[in-house]
Amino acid sequence: MTHPAAPARRRFLISALSACAVGGLTTSLTACATSTFPFIPDYYTFSQKQVQEAVQRKFPYQRTVSQVFEVALMHPVVGLLPDTNRVSVRLDARLASPFLQQPVNGVFTLSSQLEYDPQSRSVVLRAPNVENVSVDGDAQAYTQQINAAAAVLATQLLTNYPVYTFKPDQLQFAGVTYEPGTITVLTNGIRVQIVEK
Repeated sequence: MTHPAAPARRRFLISALSACAVGGLTTSLTACATSTFPFIPDYYTFSQKQVQEAVQRKFPYQRTVSQVFEVALMHPVVGLLPDTNRVSVRLDARLASPFLQQPVNGVFTLSSQLEYDPQSRSVVLRAPNVENVSVDGDAQAYTQQINAAAAVLATQLLTNYPVYTFKPDQLQFAGVTYEPGTITVLTNGIRVQIVEK
């Protein structure tokens, strides 16, 4: 039995692939993939909004640090730092301590690199650093102790925290398993390279 439609389908496929190639080597297959040809892309990009939503689930957060400071953290704002390939998290803070006459408000700014964790199939925050701590009033006299408390909180709170989790079907195609490679922070999102495992 013959299949006259097969050569036409083959010509269409070759045309579609040629169109992708003409677009340049830097063009992701995502741009050329359609529901008819669901090829695995060269990379996935997820947005700042997706990271914001993931981080926001962790807050508000309250903890006693070194039995001295009661710290409440809230209202996270995620930023992208393409120059250093990191993400930032700005947090409103409220601190209370026996050393302070009354609770004070402040702002903590943290930054973190991103890595892929194969066990959870997630892009996670790694090695968070305290970039800046700003506090009001009486608390300024205890800036060093507050910085130390912020560093402890950053480690407890954000190390290994997932900001994006891949679904199994995003990393498999035609029996071949893929995995995330290089992670690049862009001005408008985070790009994760997809490579054959």
